[in-house]
Amino acid sequence: MEDLAVKALARTKMAKSVHDAGWSKFISMLECKAARYGRTLVKIGRFEPTSQTCSVCGRRYGPKPLDVREWTCTACGTVHDRDINAARNVKKAAGLGADSLRSVGKTGPSPAPCEETGSRGFPTEPRAA
Repeated sequence: MEDLAVKALARTKMAKSVHDAGWSKFISMLECKAARYGRTLVKIGRFEPTSQTCSVCGRRYGPKPLDVREWTCTACGTVHDRDINAARNVKKAAGLGADSLRSVGKTGPSPAPCEETGSRGFPTEPRAA
């Protein structure tokens, strides 16, 4: 995942969206889930040009406005979806292989750590039969 500057994003025009998404809480929950299942969460630098670089040939282009959702690499001719291309570049920057995001094995149930609770913040309890 990209290591985003959540505090810096909260001072921009996107502040309401960033706070509504609960990005910091999501990241901490993701870290806990990764630890629970024996996975490693890899963060890449926030200045990595993931949406500006062709994931096929590696040619780097300049920044694009957010309304540009699809673009074509002039070097290799590949048509990219902005988000999918960025995801591929994040994966490469983290040093992950092609099958690295697939589940290797099934794990059994485990207790819910990291402040996971039922609705409205109350712990879940078995119901009486």
